[in-house]
Amino acid sequence: MNESKMTPEEEHAFYSNPENLTPQGPVRRRKQRLTELVPVRFPPDVLEQVRAAAEADDRSVSSWIRQAVSRELRVGRS
Repeated sequence: MNESKMTPEEEHAFYSNPENLTPQGPVRRRKQRLTELVPVRFPPDVLEQVRAAAEADDRSVSSWIRQAVSRELRVGRS
């Protein structure tokens, strides 16, 4: 498979093949369990930037936001 970005149609075709559903690499576990769902709302322009940044980092939006908050908390305590 090519490492470049696939279109949604290409992703659908790729993952429709059961051979492409086998997990790759070692299992990754969170260090801590998540404790509570916290709804957060963003203006559309900010959410667009968050989605772009998450995609650039190959992370989910939720994961990217958790990482950004953790980083901000570490910097704020320095």
